[in-house]
Amino acid sequence: MQSEEQRRLLGRFVRSHRERLPPEAPARRRRTPGLRREELAARAGLGVTWCAWIEQGRDVSASPAALARLAVALALTPAERAYLFELAGRRDPEAPAPEAIPEAPASVRALIAAVPHPAYALDRLWNARCWNPAAEDLFAGWLGPRRERNLLRYTFIDPAARALLPDWEDRALRLLAEFRADYGRALHDAGMAPLVEGLRVGSPLFARAWDAQAVAAREGGPRAFRHPSSGLLTYEQYTFAPVERPDYKLVTLWPATA
Repeated sequence: MQSEEQRRLLGRFVRSHRERLPPEAPARRRRTPGLRREELAARAGLGVTWCAWIEQGRDVSASPAALARLAVALALTPAERAYLFELAGRRDPEAPAPEAIPEAPASVRALIAAVPHPAYALDRLWNARCWNPAAEDLFAGWLGPRRERNLLRYTFIDPAARALLPDWEDRALRLLAEFRADYGRALHDAGMAPLVEGLRVGSPLFARAWDAQAVAAREGGPRAFRHPSSGLLTYEQYTFAPVERPDYKLVTLWPATA
């Protein structure tokens, strides 16, 4: 069953993405951007009233089939589609919801320890649950004793992140879009709302970007770091989700080759 917060988030998400879609045909100047509700409803084969109520956060019935048509009409990416279904409290038959398991198994810790380069594991709230010595050395302001273990709070609030990341703002915004894809799946977690609210209060950049409703699948690629003693370091990042812990992310950083 959807909570009031989920319905509100779903409505804002649908409206935001509707307004980003260009009209199918040139038209005279409009008062609002993107598609009208009537145009979205026609494109999705859904009722105008139903679409309006979804955007208004009302408690309406939304079948998986209707949500699938809405996702196609909104031209959502796979990550955005998954977020839509999670907020609606429905299971997308094309992307089954991952199983949630409370604790990290020994296999995750063993894998992280065996990697010769920086590696760490994040839980669904993006707290670092285990890491190896190479990661602790690289992320000296994040990992280690008595440190803030949440990657988002570190990235958006800790000044050490700005010093470590040459492309800090771009990296921070990408992290936020990836986090939102997880957000809908973890709304039931009691720690989620305080985490987001704390980030909104502590970081103006997070507050502005959070309202933009961007969603992205987590991906790897080149990563650069300005280490305080080793200078500029470049890596290729690879991210995995363990089969036994799909709510975890295993992140490894391998030295970039020329």
